[in-house]
Amino acid sequence: MTHIGVIGGGGWLAGALLRPVLADRIVKPADLVLSSRSGNISGFEAWPGVHMTTDNSILVDASDVIVFSVRPSDLDEIDLDLRGRFVISVMASVSVDEITDRFGARRIVRAMPNACAEQRQSFTPWFATDDVRKSEAEFAQSFFSASGRAHFITNEHELDYFTALTGSGAAFPALVADAMIRHAIEAGIDPETADLAVRQLFLGAATQMASISDTPADIVELFMEYRGTTAAGLSAMIDADLAHAVFMGLTAARRRAMQGAD
Repeated sequence: MTHIGVIGGGGWLAGALLRPVLADRIVKPADLVLSSRSGNISGFEAWPGVHMTTDNSILVDASDVIVFSVRPSDLDEIDLDLRGRFVISVMASVSVDEITDRFGARRIVRAMPNACAEQRQSFTPWFATDDVRKSEAEFAQSFFSASGRAHFITNEHELDYFTALTGSGAAFPALVADAMIRHAIEAGIDPETADLAVRQLFLGAATQMASISDTPADIVELFMEYRGTTAAGLSAMIDADLAHAVFMGLTAARRRAMQGAD
């Protein structure tokens, strides 16, 4: 891959994906074109060679790879002929069939990164149409691996589920963390200390789960076997059916994703 054009390059997700790619030199600044309505895009000051434009037609003419990073509701304003082009989409709930119908492209990678991409911690599942070339699939893997863990999937419909499960980024864990912080404050811990303690707990827990072979269920069972303080807390959460609340939340998010929400 040589020249990359990102439609919606001024958005937060585009920036979160592109800065790691530029830092790792997967894409050269001079080979990157970003478009936005204003043409004023911040966050790329470290790479002054990046080109910026307000005209998507200019972007397409200058690019071998076209990346869509816009809200699905903005697609009606984009009129481009992308027949014969390689397209990467990070738009939620916009199928490859819709991209083909709108723009004529057939070589399409569709992916679902999340906001943790800026910290290089996104889980990014991606799907490719049968027309995508081997070199293009390799580029997609490298592109998304720069911002975390890229994972190829063979069923496009799974992307709607991942929009709910991992597309949330820190949101769902943050809800649990907030509840723990508020409980600590009510127990008399000062807010700053409570916040610091819970943030470090989640960082340590995530690091531990990522580095050991035990499943989360194994970890829960291990602490339950100790029959100590943690087991008492886990038992109360299980009795309160915490899993049911999580299932309800993910079901609602998945339903919204399948409805085409952005």
